[in-house]
Amino acid sequence: MVRIGYTMMTEQAGPRELVAHVVGAEEAGFDFSVTSDHYFPWLAAQGHSPNAWAVLGAAAQATSRIPLMTFVTCPTTRYHPVVVAQQAATVQLLSQGRFRLGLGSGENLNEHVVGRGWPGVSVRHEMLEEAVFIIRALLDGELVTHHGTHYDVEHAKLWDVPEPAPPIGIAVSGEHSCRLAGHLADVVIATEPRRELLEAFDHHGGAGKPRIGQLPVCYDTDHGAAVERAHEQFRWFGLGWPVNSELPHDGAFASASASVTRDEVAKAIPCGSNVDRFVEAVRAYTEAGFTEVALVQIGGDHQAPYLDWAKRELLPALRTL
Repeated sequence: MVRIGYTMMTEQAGPRELVAHVVGAEEAGFDFSVTSDHYFPWLAAQGHSPNAWAVLGAAAQATSRIPLMTFVTCPTTRYHPVVVAQQAATVQLLSQGRFRLGLGSGENLNEHVVGRGWPGVSVRHEMLEEAVFIIRALLDGELVTHHGTHYDVEHAKLWDVPEPAPPIGIAVSGEHSCRLAGHLADVVIATEPRRELLEAFDHHGGAGKPRIGQLPVCYDTDHGAAVERAHEQFRWFGLGWPVNSELPHDGAFASASASVTRDEVAKAIPCGSNVDRFVEAVRAYTEAGFTEVALVQIGGDHQAPYLDWAKRELLPALRTL
């Protein structure tokens, strides 16, 4: 049976609200939760972007059952890998073993803020691979001195080491990232229901490991209002990863998605309150081979009715998949 997750979308709610939302998700019966890690929202209409790690620390204390996960953190530019390792170890301890560390090669949207420029995709993958090596060593309790192609680490050690270490997930979008994830990850992460990504992950060593997808949805009893909100806040979603990873700020995403129509959004994102439409969208992931699917309810101010509906109708329907 597929595991259904809840997304704390940091781009659309403030920190206190995000913690309240994940508490509600735990009460509603979601199997796990994930958290985006952004410095900028995708579009200004989303309106937020608090620090994900501070939110995770609070969520770890406010909840008792639901697993937590970054979806995803870029450990290469805005954060140094040794800082990510310390943050992950701390959240794993605070949550008493409920944390998974999701990593990815990042987006210019969030990483440009430290003024180091934005390298090409092949360099970003090199940086991610080196960062994972450093993070794993630190989470294993090692004393690390490392002078590599992209990072220097001098006499680093974590003094509060969780047992077990949090599993590491890696986000994939193509052959190269699938090879990296197959070799290095405990979990694979994707935002599209593409079977070929999972097949490539398996080919490179990922067979038998969990695979997590993510799906935006927009529940509302008013179908038209749901479509309008999804268009206002999530029309960037269909631009594709090669575009999404390169655009530098929310204004660029607004320009790039200006021609996306409401009909196109309604076709790509389940909107309204028809449970069957939501189930079919999740089914695309299960049929591709995903074992877990994290849902993103669009609209920070529309979480409470969604969580109530999910508990009563959506989650029971999804349990049949």
